[in-house]
Amino acid sequence: MSQNTPCAFCVPHAGGVGTEQKEDMLEQKGCVLWFTGLSGSGKSTVACTLEHALHERGRLTALLDGDNVRHGLNKNLGFSAQDREENIRRIGEVGKLFADNGVITLVSFISPYKRDRDAARALLPPGKFIEVFMKVPVSICEERDPKGLYKKARAGLIKGFTGIDDPYEEPASAELVLEAVDEQGNRITPQHSAAKILEYLHRNKII
Repeated sequence: MSQNTPCAFCVPHAGGVGTEQKEDMLEQKGCVLWFTGLSGSGKSTVACTLEHALHERGRLTALLDGDNVRHGLNKNLGFSAQDREENIRRIGEVGKLFADNGVITLVSFISPYKRDRDAARALLPPGKFIEVFMKVPVSICEERDPKGLYKKARAGLIKGFTGIDDPYEEPASAELVLEAVDEQGNRITPQHSAAKILEYLHRNKII
């Protein structure tokens, strides 16, 4: 049986407590905030900053980080195009489970391919998948290089590295676009980026 083929004799079982009831109890709307961008673009940093801000406001969150998930749920996957697709498929399904239970779910994955991000979006009702594009050029990401991965990729020690010898397909219509510098050329802080996301969540009555 293909891993993407639903079980022929498995029947979905409806939960006893619906999503809206859980959201009413939590006083928030379940959703998936999908942070996408190059390695070193600040996805995890902004996601963590945002999670702290939401926690301070009494909001229930879950943070799903690409590196962390690859140490558990997805530890059997590599970095081929097929494995990357499966990596995103799994986390998209996990994100949906959290959102269906009223949790504000922060997903931080490079997720370089548009079709994979679109597939994750299709799992959720309109308005519940919020794509956050970290629009940071590779030059800045490489300058940061917190894990030393760009240096290894440039030396040929890592093959198929996104932004170097494997493509990153930029979102064409992300709900939020966060850049590294403002119009005056000043670096934008994670706190400023998180505040922009909070404003979006308030405006759209998620919190």
